[in-house]
Amino acid sequence: MRIVDVNEYYCPTGGGVRTYIDRKMRLLADLGHELIVIAPGHEYRLEHRPGGGRVFWVAAPRLPFDRSYGMFWDGAPVTALLDELNPDVVETSSPFRPAWIVANWRAPAAKVFFAHNDHMTAYAQRWVGRLASRQKVESWFGWYTRYLAHFLDRFDAFVTNGRTLDRWYSGRGLQVDAPLPLGVEGGVFAPHLRDEQLRAALLGECHLPPCAHLLIGVGRHHPEKRWPMVIDAVEQAGQSAPIGLILLGDGVDRPKIFSRVAGNPHIRLFKPIFERERFASVLASADALVHGSDTEPFGLVALEAIASGLPLIVPNEGGSAEFAAPSHSESYNARDAKSCAAAILRLLARDSVQLRSATLDAAGRVRTDLDHLIDLLDYYNQLLLRRSIS
Repeated sequence: MRIVDVNEYYCPTGGGVRTYIDRKMRLLADLGHELIVIAPGHEYRLEHRPGGGRVFWVAAPRLPFDRSYGMFWDGAPVTALLDELNPDVVETSSPFRPAWIVANWRAPAAKVFFAHNDHMTAYAQRWVGRLASRQKVESWFGWYTRYLAHFLDRFDAFVTNGRTLDRWYSGRGLQVDAPLPLGVEGGVFAPHLRDEQLRAALLGECHLPPCAHLLIGVGRHHPEKRWPMVIDAVEQAGQSAPIGLILLGDGVDRPKIFSRVAGNPHIRLFKPIFERERFASVLASADALVHGSDTEPFGLVALEAIASGLPLIVPNEGGSAEFAAPSHSESYNARDAKSCAAAILRLLARDSVQLRSATLDAAGRVRTDLDHLIDLLDYYNQLLLRRSIS
């Protein structure tokens, strides 16, 4: 099967989307299939990926607020490539120009809109959610749902990356054909990677002894991640127990978060760790993951933490909430620092032996990215079969 992904979020300098897509390319090649990406670049260029797959960079305008990313404007170069590549399935995940370029492309390929995010929740709810209820905000921005429905009618399938997006979109009256949850990178995350010396060193960075508790937060420095709220919660909980917090990430909010942390020796900011084995070791060496985002569609970081044998402290809304089983997690009211602090202290008060047993059990049952792709291929084969007999 040849799959072509018209992907406006695939960035030359990296990022979560690129990590997911590059891994997807390699796994599909191992399974005897081909994934090709068409992405906006600085100039037209073809790259061959190790292990299989290709990326066609199409010259496109840069985004004014982040020039690492581009946006398709002229659809002709994209459709010309689609004509040349003749895919079995063409995917896209951007609801802007790529959606219309694919929707209007005349070809026999199956067209799939694969939602990896939700702009209604990530932006509208975050921007004006304090002014009205979630239902009211949804009604104010109903025009956006109608806009999605207009181009989705031209696609063969609407797929989401998990149950959270399925619930959000279905709740607005849009038909989701298949929620296909993502999975962690197989063979990378595991509880046995825990390193007590590394843990002690990280606590030392937080000016705390090894007997203290080490929390870890992972994610972009962006308003939707709500790191200031998490920092407030950790500081409140820290009045009752010795707690160190390390935050791995970077982004537009870094100066704001750095200023917020300044003067607190128990909270340290570190740049993202792109080397996967090292990141997995650091993650497994913490005592719990604390997370703030209530608007993310899929809690991949939470799933990676579970695979590493960590308990979770997560909001009761958003993608991470899907993985917060009571046996190994504590939930708190989203956007509420006081509730988050209480959840931290509840987790720290648990029986450590029972909690470790629960986390090890959960780690052994985590879904992998290979599981995700096998389900995706199975769905695409069914879709192509239905098209062939219709």
